[in-house]
Amino acid sequence: MAPPREKNASSSFVDGLFALAQLFAAADARKRLPFNEGLFVMAITDPVAVPQQRLGLLGLIGMAATVGTAVAFQVLGGYLPCKLCYEQRIPYYVAMPIVALGVLLAFRRGPALAARLLLLLGGLLMLYGLYLAVYHAGVEWALWPGPTDCGVAVDASTSTSGGVLDSLNAVIPPSCDKAALRVLGLSFAGWNAVASAILAAILLRAAWARGSR
Repeated sequence: MAPPREKNASSSFVDGLFALAQLFAAADARKRLPFNEGLFVMAITDPVAVPQQRLGLLGLIGMAATVGTAVAFQVLGGYLPCKLCYEQRIPYYVAMPIVALGVLLAFRRGPALAARLLLLLGGLLMLYGLYLAVYHAGVEWALWPGPTDCGVAVDASTSTSGGVLDSLNAVIPPSCDKAALRVLGLSFAGWNAVASAILAAILLRAAWARGSR
């Protein structure tokens, strides 16, 4: 008889995933994870219901409103975004279609796992947006240095085009370390940090909220 082979790291990892899948399957049968006694734990196999629909839709509307406000300040107010400002929009552009798909699955009572994971991914992207916003706000408050290629304002007096954008750029320079506007003491980056934190909480709640069959 051949001696038993030792398990390598990959087979142990697969066994761990299989055990985790069995845990979720058992949890679905009991509608409660075995270690969820008085603790808020995601029942990932629970069917989606009203919390996923309402909170997911609220998060989607909030993201659209946040980006829409930023674009309105740029187009209508002439506040040209700096490099870090543009980077802070990326999580929104990525998260909105993801969350929209999750909300659609929630309303159509699609696969619960897919809907919850999409909402969870949207919440994680908003947490990343929170990090970007806090980093930019810290640069504005001189708490840490910003990018070396994002600190020089364009001087319209040296420009030969004389265009409208050049004039706006001279009045509101796209500099990462200078807040173009502060409202109630917070810059655009500061308010984006607030919005990102709220949206992350909403979407993570939507992903973790228990549904009903």
